[in-house]
Amino acid sequence: MITHPKTEELARSVALWIEQIRPTLDPRNAFLARVAANAMATIGREITQGPAAEAEAVRLMGEVLGRTGDHADLNTELCAQIRSGKLTVETPGLLAALTVMARNQIAIDQPGYKAEGSL
Repeated sequence: MITHPKTEELARSVALWIEQIRPTLDPRNAFLARVAANAMATIGREITQGPAAEAEAVRLMGEVLGRTGDHADLNTELCAQIRSGKLTVETPGLLAALTVMARNQIAIDQPGYKAEGSL
């Protein structure tokens, strides 16, 4: 069975190649190459970190809502209940769950981001 290259390895290779050629490009295309390399890096992180982040989000949303379901279903209900006011900042576990889910998504989308007060 062939196990390599993995999707995340391919994404990383493309991102590295783009970064390698970027200095030879004119300013506009160098900028676009940087955008493409960043997109490839995000794809790689989504592949490697996304499943665990989604599983944790499903668990946390399920705890807040008191039921099970898939990510899309739970997220839709969570958002609807927040919008309607049924869930508020006083709802046990809501803010903690939202914080964890936001941090997990930021780790994928913007790994260099450091929130105020974080180390």
